[in-house]
Amino acid sequence: MKIDLNCDLGEAFGNYSFGGDQQIIPLITSANIACGFHAGDENVINGTVKLAKDNNVGIGAHPGLPDLQGFGRRNMDMTLDEIYNLVIYQLGALQGFCKIHQVNINHVKPHGALYQMGAKNKDIARKIAQAVYDFDSSLVFVGLANSYLISEAQKIGLITASEVFADRRYESNGQLVSRKEKDAVITDTNEALKQVITMVTEQQVVSKDGEVIDLQADTICVHGDGAHALEFVTNIRQQLMKEGVEIQSL
Repeated sequence: MKIDLNCDLGEAFGNYSFGGDQQIIPLITSANIACGFHAGDENVINGTVKLAKDNNVGIGAHPGLPDLQGFGRRNMDMTLDEIYNLVIYQLGALQGFCKIHQVNINHVKPHGALYQMGAKNKDIARKIAQAVYDFDSSLVFVGLANSYLISEAQKIGLITASEVFADRRYESNGQLVSRKEKDAVITDTNEALKQVITMVTEQQVVSKDGEVIDLQADTICVHGDGAHALEFVTNIRQQLMKEGVEIQSL
């Protein structure tokens, strides 16, 4: 068995530090780098690309909604063309820094509300995927397993990677529990470990209501802004290796 381990990084902004990128990045295989809309800026993007290159970690674009104050986690009423353009804009920003560091973008994973909007809305999912395809059709598109993000990207012709979450709870329909609910995020390391191993080895997850959901797990996400992110990543990596799972980049 093989799995990719990804984390959202580069989410600092100006004088505001955020997350433990330096400690986490040696433990993962793919970095989703914020592109300046929900978080990150030109200096942070530059430093994070260099950090990923130095650690031989796959570089991914992490485009989000233009909502710094809400960290890109609040829905916005945008046209499909606006969504297309904001994805292209952010991919271009990351590509510029990848070029000067002589590395390539490997994958794209939408962030926060944009990710959730695409997972639930076929038209939005298709527009996001179309932007990625038009920018570079060889990029791997990362989206929520069993969601429109995956199915619409595949229809367009993109290579996809179905993503599962170590630290999020699931609804019975396969969607993630809204962050507005107090139990949406798993904070107990043992619980997160159990969920990860089940998803990777059995291709299943148990919803918050006890329903067993079948899913494909190509890449596992641990959020870099979580209070226990470093502990989660360290323990998940160790446990996967004990289970004989090979951890490799997309």
